[in-house]
Amino acid sequence: MTHQHQSALKGLINELLDSGQELQRGEAQRRLLEAAMQELIEAEVTARIGAGRYERNPERVTRRNGTREKKLATPSGTLELTIPKLREGSFFPSLLEPRRRVDQALWSVIAQAWIGGVSTRRVDALVKALGNEAGISRSTVSRICSEIDEYVGEFLHRRLDEASGWYPYLWLDATYLDVRIGGRVVSQAVVIATGCAVNGHRQVLGMAIGDAETTDFWTEFLRSLRDRGLKVASPSDPLGVAVVVSDAHEGLKHAVKAILPGAAWQRCRVHFARNVTRALGSARSKPVNALIGTIFAQTTAEAVEACYKHVTDNLEASGFTDIASMLDKAQTDLTTFAKMPAEHWRKIWSNNPIERLNREIKRRADVVQIFPDRGSVTRLIGAILLEQHEEWHYGERRYLSETSMRRLIDTLHEHTNTPVNRLPLTG
Repeated sequence: MTHQHQSALKGLINELLDSGQELQRGEAQRRLLEAAMQELIEAEVTARIGAGRYERNPERVTRRNGTREKKLATPSGTLELTIPKLREGSFFPSLLEPRRRVDQALWSVIAQAWIGGVSTRRVDALVKALGNEAGISRSTVSRICSEIDEYVGEFLHRRLDEASGWYPYLWLDATYLDVRIGGRVVSQAVVIATGCAVNGHRQVLGMAIGDAETTDFWTEFLRSLRDRGLKVASPSDPLGVAVVVSDAHEGLKHAVKAILPGAAWQRCRVHFARNVTRALGSARSKPVNALIGTIFAQTTAEAVEACYKHVTDNLEASGFTDIASMLDKAQTDLTTFAKMPAEHWRKIWSNNPIERLNREIKRRADVVQIFPDRGSVTRLIGAILLEQHEEWHYGERRYLSETSMRRLIDTLHEHTNTPVNRLPLTG
């Protein structure tokens, strides 16, 4: 810890002592904790860089590049911390434990279910294992829930056009959870949108809960993303959502056409393979899906098109006429990826990125089993999404390289015959 920071902390302590009874104990604790945590962050980033502020040191590996604000909810109140940014690489303090908020959200949902008397034996056992043999007070649960709801709400309603500019790729998917509504346990659709920003980093863009994946529900969800700043591509300005990746749900497809008219649709190749399996059965579908997989092994757009025709003809000649027909009808939607830079193909021809996120959601939701209400779903799933978003956003590795994203911009302008604006990538 530098003398400058020691002096700042000492000054705060003297200020608190001089204030006597004027400053409430809770506020004094909050300010001391905030100062102490900021000192630890500064010490860690100094060790990471290899030098302090303005220090000349041959062991220095990079330099500071501004800061970003971060609020941290604690029992002493909300701490307002500043996280240093680096010119090379990324930095996130180890003391801000990853997944801490998710565990807190999971605890609150379990506790809420326990209080409401709708929990199972498994949930009862989990609550007791958390050290609550005598029960959990409603005021405690209410306080924790309100804190979580505040930062989850800020995250889910944030503007999408302020920090990252625009999102050329958008992944959409849904999962289903059991929720108690009106005294009955019903299945609810939880839809999630993730995107890759122009800087190459993935982000969680939003979520919504509804009774089913209807056209109206998907339309309302996509409209909410657009209202929050999700940029829509147009013939005169192609720098918006270029490709939407999803399964072939009709309601979703209609909503994409209505709300994101400038975006192409990439049908998820994994979902298509599952459709083939349902049509033929597990044993008969394996060689067919292997043959279809050769389409995605090509390295140029021309080779993809030629292979697609070869596979379709082969299936027709082999007696798989229904599958050949399915493949023929889906050609435009299954090969949208081939119009984008080749470095992006593996990342955009399926919904696998968002499905991995859905598996994490399911893993956490299986602990709760039945959510007591929709608010508890938003609380827990929103906390999971927020933590995943921060891991992606502050991670050192980009999902797609900066060089390939510049190539994508050139490709989009070529498709629309618009001049290329050589502005720096955001982020």
